[in-house]
Amino acid sequence: MAEKFDHLEEHLEKFVENIRQLGIIVSDFQPSSQTGLNQKLNFIVTGLQDIDKCRQQLHDITVPLEVFEYIDQGRNPQLYTKECLERALAKNEQVKGKIDTMKKFKSLLIQELSKVFPEDMAKYRSIRGEDHPPS
Repeated sequence: MAEKFDHLEEHLEKFVENIRQLGIIVSDFQPSSQTGLNQKLNFIVTGLQDIDKCRQQLHDITVPLEVFEYIDQGRNPQLYTKECLERALAKNEQVKGKIDTMKKFKSLLIQELSKVFPEDMAKYRSIRGEDHPPS
């Protein structure tokens, strides 16, 4: 999988370099540099074609729109992954706390129901496969 990205990255780096060189040629354009300009334009067209060929290898990759928002804001896109993991961890802790609370509630409820309805709770425990009342 990384080879696909390496191939694309290589083509993008070449494309960016050709764009940079084209900018230099255009900023100081002289009629004698027309052949160099034409050559760079052809390299750019070829570079776009190479990048388009890489698209076929990466058609199954999806990128969340938030990553592009991070890039547009000048932020590191790896921060998106870090923040997603932090949010997932916080949510996991919150849900774990709720589960623990529900387990404690169930235990207390069974204890109290066993005091009030001992026969019914004995049947309940036998159905559930529990031999002894919870303490």
